[in-house]
Amino acid sequence: MSCTIRKAKRGDEFILIDLIKGLAEYENDLEAVDNTPEKLGADLFDSKICEAILAEQDGQVIGFAIYYTSYSTWKGPCMYLEDLYLVPEARGTGAGGKLFDRVVEIAKEREYARMDWQIIDWNTSAIEFYKKRGAQIDEEWLNGRLFFR
Repeated sequence: MSCTIRKAKRGDEFILIDLIKGLAEYENDLEAVDNTPEKLGADLFDSKICEAILAEQDGQVIGFAIYYTSYSTWKGPCMYLEDLYLVPEARGTGAGGKLFDRVVEIAKEREYARMDWQIIDWNTSAIEFYKKRGAQIDEEWLNGRLFFR
């Protein structure tokens, strides 16, 4: 079965929230999700602070990637891949590679200097997925974060 990648359109925020909750459940952190379809839709289509692409197979959405422009004071504009997720039954089908490759392609089209993302340390299959695509996995830098809500 063939997988197609398409840009998110208004109305997709509902399936995206379901998939985001699937990702959070996979990462054992479902209670941390407080985003809503309305907020996500506004962020994607009104303020455009992030973008999304979806993977579809046989008319069903099986995964997504959400990304946005970040900035390196040393390099200039960069891409940040916030999330890449596939429903469990779609893993190993090549759909994840197609999603990732499309985000990389978008970053290159925009002439960004690099692309960054995080991987939870116990997700060894994701680590291997990215390493196979030439990614450097940084074990030196730590993440800092402040929560405001």
